[in-house]
Amino acid sequence: MADQENPVFQIQRVYLKDLSLEQPNSPGILLEQEQPSVDIQLGVEATPVAEGIYEVAVTATVQTKIKDKTVFLVEAKQAGIFEVRNIPEDQMGPIMGIACPQIVYPYLRGNVADVINRAGFPPVHLAEINFQAMYEQQQAQAAGQASPIITQ
Repeated sequence: MADQENPVFQIQRVYLKDLSLEQPNSPGILLEQEQPSVDIQLGVEATPVAEGIYEVAVTATVQTKIKDKTVFLVEAKQAGIFEVRNIPEDQMGPIMGIACPQIVYPYLRGNVADVINRAGFPPVHLAEINFQAMYEQQQAQAAGQASPIITQ
């Protein structure tokens, strides 16, 4: 009976859930000499799968443009399945918004850099992310809306 009361936090699996690469203006855009601009968007989402089982996904969208033309667009979603049991409710938000994304994010960074490199471009390395600061900022913006689902 005491074992059922102990907190449980386990990684069940980390996997690449979705990945797409588009080069809509190739090959012409590849001849441009101008340096492209890079826009990176990140997001985190947590979804209950079963009792005590959650999927946490970190998404990245990397778009490079020269003027108004896209050089390439990469959209990636790296996910993990986590078993989380017997954790106080007030700690679930930080676990889903900070601890789980910190585990999943390095895999996302590697996959994004790899697909961009394989597409024939210099890799774009996603910066390290302070998920605690990101989570706290989102909580401040939510101003009282308690939700384990976090997006940016």
